[in-house]
Amino acid sequence: MADAPIPLVLALTTEASAARAEALARQLLERGLAACVALRPVRSLYRWQGQQEDSEEVQLLIKSHPARLAALAEAVQALHSYSTPEWITWAADASAAYGAWVAESCTPASINSGGAAPAPSGSPGGEAPAG
Repeated sequence: MADAPIPLVLALTTEASAARAEALARQLLERGLAACVALRPVRSLYRWQGQQEDSEEVQLLIKSHPARLAALAEAVQALHSYSTPEWITWAADASAAYGAWVAESCTPASINSGGAAPAPSGSPGGEAPAG
């Protein structure tokens, strides 16, 4: 029987450029609010202030622990370059090993020990898990 899944939170936002997305991701990681942030360039078509817009943006998929969601949302709002950032969250379940890594990465203890939680045991080559 497989280990029970571990809850985690996924959050989605976009930033105006790769540099801004990377800066935001690094701040969230340094603060222990995210275990991993995946960055992907996207083209967004949307309505804003009565106009249709077409923008090149960078999407951030943030993986975090449910206990950190309120602090994560507050930090994204404070650090984001947009006045109204996209903020979509949903609950998810992770494998036991990945979920434990996310939980450990999003704790104050991980910040005090240099911000890098150890990879789950048994990861290939001892490398950190892919986000």
